[in-house]
Amino acid sequence: MILGFLASHGGSAARFLTAACWDGRLNAVPVALASNNSGSPALAWAREAGLRAAHLSAVRYPDPDALDAAMVAFLRGAGVDTLVLSGYMKALGPQVLAAYAGRVLNIHPSLLPRHGGRGMYGDRVHAAVLASGDAESGATVHLVTAGIDEGPVLAQSRVPVLPGDTVESLKARVQAIEGELLLGALRELA
Repeated sequence: MILGFLASHGGSAARFLTAACWDGRLNAVPVALASNNSGSPALAWAREAGLRAAHLSAVRYPDPDALDAAMVAFLRGAGVDTLVLSGYMKALGPQVLAAYAGRVLNIHPSLLPRHGGRGMYGDRVHAAVLASGDAESGATVHLVTAGIDEGPVLAQSRVPVLPGDTVESLKARVQAIEGELLLGALRELA
């Protein structure tokens, strides 16, 4: 498995999975990371880690079709066969979705289908879980399709919602399980 990543900010999943590849926990080779944010820490990290790195955004490619084509060219040029979204905050274009159909994974910080969809990311998800009164939350690894957070679920892991939880405390508990969940899903996909 040849891994590529898309990240908008810190790229914690990309970092975790790359470390897992390097220490033998995942039989895969991380090769590339693209970001829509030229100043993202993930992009700087990828360059330092020796991954092929690119800033691919609407700033550089105002035409959405051209951006979509540039992303496919970058990923294919790096030999990527499996794509992982690592906090990527943009919808993928039809060319990327077609080129990597069934091979694009995302991790979402709730038990999908609950608390997913457009506008449901980061702290907003944890706030929605708390506001709903749900007794549990967790993380979901799913395949990426054209619909936001609508692709088939590959794996889920649950955490309790505790009395007195805040967005920060729930977020920390969910983030603590995300890396291993994503790692397990990639092992199964391989």
